[in-house]
Amino acid sequence: MHETQIIGLLWLIGIIAEAMTGALAAGRKQMDLFGVVIIGCATAIGGGTLRDMMLGNYPLIWVEHVNYLIAIAFASLLTVAIAPVMRYLSKLFLAIDALGLAVFSIVGAQKTLMLGFSPTIAVVMGLVTGVFGGVIRDILCNQVPLIFKKELYAVISLLTAGLYIVLKAYQLTEWINLVICLSVGFSLRMLALRYHWSMPTFDYQANGDQHTH
Repeated sequence: MHETQIIGLLWLIGIIAEAMTGALAAGRKQMDLFGVVIIGCATAIGGGTLRDMMLGNYPLIWVEHVNYLIAIAFASLLTVAIAPVMRYLSKLFLAIDALGLAVFSIVGAQKTLMLGFSPTIAVVMGLVTGVFGGVIRDILCNQVPLIFKKELYAVISLLTAGLYIVLKAYQLTEWINLVICLSVGFSLRMLALRYHWSMPTFDYQANGDQHTH
């Protein structure tokens, strides 16, 4: 299987997994089925859509390939049906989400380079693709986005996209680059979850006390 086919398959797995996590978030807010689908779509393709809009890359991938949108909607509704057993699959979903983060970060950087933008912009767009679907999901669910609350998520996306760009600059074979970056991004995310790695937080109090945790 060609590396573009591999990354395409992983990306499809990633958007389906993210759609399901978005659907679960909608369920926690007791949304109707339309809301479930919308939140699922926003989570799965929000980051990639924002990236392409910022780069002026049209048509958007889900407009060009409507089957992606159908797959996301189906995954969102499937989540409603199997919700009672989802709690037993939590570890599996954490692993798939970690893989999705790495895949989205790489795909975002890869596509930005293909469009002729600089490596720096490619790293930023890797971050946008990797995490902003979750940001949009949390905003629509009226929550402070997870990546702004200590969660070591955005940093891992940046590192993964940055590593891809560095190895690309050294003209490493593409499939080897993909394997290394996917392994590093996935491993870092799983280790962060296992050992509760997090960013320091800034706690500003109205009485003048300020703390960094």
